[in-house]
Amino acid sequence: MLENIRIVMVNTSHPGNIGAAARAMKNMSLAELYLVDPVEFPSTEAALRATHAVDIVDKAVVSGSLAEAVADCSLVIGTSARERTMSWVVEKPREMAATALAHASQGKVAIVFGRERTGLTNEELSLCQRLVHIPTNPECTSLNVAAAVQVIAYELFNADLGESNYIVPEQLGDDQVAKAGQIQTLHQHFEQVMTEVAFFGSNNPENVMRRLQLFLNRAQPTRRELNILHGILTAMQKKL
Repeated sequence: MLENIRIVMVNTSHPGNIGAAARAMKNMSLAELYLVDPVEFPSTEAALRATHAVDIVDKAVVSGSLAEAVADCSLVIGTSARERTMSWVVEKPREMAATALAHASQGKVAIVFGRERTGLTNEELSLCQRLVHIPTNPECTSLNVAAAVQVIAYELFNADLGESNYIVPEQLGDDQVAKAGQIQTLHQHFEQVMTEVAFFGSNNPENVMRRLQLFLNRAQPTRRELNILHGILTAMQKKL
């Protein structure tokens, strides 16, 4: 299942962290690295820090946005430096590993790591169906991004070895869980129709649409369910 796990690093400032993360990945049998708008890449420092994982650095895919990097993924898990109680399911690393491997049996799973200082923005978090939080000493909560990748990769490796029990999601026959890019397209269709029917009024459109996106991500609809919702929206447009 590990071949379906994708590590995504967003706007990484220090190329050495990219190399160190690649080395952590190779240690734990992960191979797919995506970089979203890295500050400095390609980089000699990244290659030097990777040691025996230069192949992962060389094959890293550079994307212009997180939405682009996870568009073909069926599950997107964001890392969070603090525990959050609203809108997301928040898991500890071991729980997350079981969840990720269960979904990896049916498609790509992305685990997203934010900027060294500020983490992920609210907009980026809204693309995630779940969050993972790594508990740390309250007196020293800051964790280097490459170290965070190591913790997550270790738990995934152990889960794949059978150290964690995970349940494969219910089989959907010829239907499949929608990918992140497909959910994003539905979200845009909703926004288009809501604008056409003057839904927003005095409401803050950005806030409303972010909450709708979080809802769609949590629901993890199938492709058929997405088609039904697209059909409803299109019928409304025709009536208009």
